[in-house]
Amino acid sequence: MLGLAACRTGRRASAVTRRLLHPAPHRAAPNPPDPTSNKKCFNPELLSFLVCPLSHKPLRYEESTNELINEELGIAYPIIDGMPNMIPQDARMIQKEKKQEEPEQSQH
Repeated sequence: MLGLAACRTGRRASAVTRRLLHPAPHRAAPNPPDPTSNKKCFNPELLSFLVCPLSHKPLRYEESTNELINEELGIAYPIIDGMPNMIPQDARMIQKEKKQEEPEQSQH
């Protein structure tokens, strides 16, 4: 503790030490944040680095729900305050769009 050592030795504490020992009073922000716009934006550039922790496949950003979607597994990871929550237990299941892959059988 430099501040205590300086006090014991009779030396003057540096400006940094004085600020640490005696912090400035808390000042209110000039424009307090609007509680209704509490949602921070997700940076889509992160998608080039992020993959699903379960399948290791790329994810898709869904702006309307603010989630990262894994189409293959049908799960959505929430984005909270601009940070993706990639914990599988916190993901929600989504309804996968079923493609009609069954070939139509024609009768002869």
